[in-house]
Amino acid sequence: MIPGIRLVLLGKQGAGKGTQALKLSRHYHVPHISTGDMFRTEARSGSDLGRELKGYMDAGELVPDDVVIRVVEKQLSTGAARARGFILDGFPRTQLQAKALEEVLAPFGGLDAVVSLEVSTEMVVKRLAARRVCPKCGANYNVDELPEANICENCGDEVVQRDDDTPDAIRRRLALYEEQTAPLIEFYRDRDLLEEVDGVGDPQEILDRTVRALDARSRS
Repeated sequence: MIPGIRLVLLGKQGAGKGTQALKLSRHYHVPHISTGDMFRTEARSGSDLGRELKGYMDAGELVPDDVVIRVVEKQLSTGAARARGFILDGFPRTQLQAKALEEVLAPFGGLDAVVSLEVSTEMVVKRLAARRVCPKCGANYNVDELPEANICENCGDEVVQRDDDTPDAIRRRLALYEEQTAPLIEFYRDRDLLEEVDGVGDPQEILDRTVRALDARSRS
């Protein structure tokens, strides 16, 4: 096990980053930092920034770099993230963001690794169209396995389809990923930080693959 791991998760929307981030957070005992969760919380707040964010998310657009960077920098300045590390899910999404992250992390050693979860476009479109979520706690469900009366088993709120999981928004998000985020694979490969992991299968199997890759890296 790598103590205090500082890890970024990459992959298409619907590749399972959120599920694996939570599992990796528990495995390595470090905070899971999800920009998506932070943005959705702000969008529900009704603030000016929240309304702006909701417009981007409902349209399947990426939030502007300068806004994202400020939010993430604030999160990474916390004591837990600096002392123990973190699992970063949803950031960076562009090379500009990746370079900004390097500057933020430079004082305490930079990243340990970047994991790219490899899942086909056809599979993630199917997953996203079938996804239902709890807006209160963020729990994910599949449309074929919804809890009774569409009530979240964790917190009792109603399970819904996210505004950005509509077919048009899904297609736009995947196009943006290929255009802006996929080039990060080469960015991090060039820095010898990249681990590509098969993201298809049982979540525990995917976790085991990821941990084996990270542990092998720590021994090399």
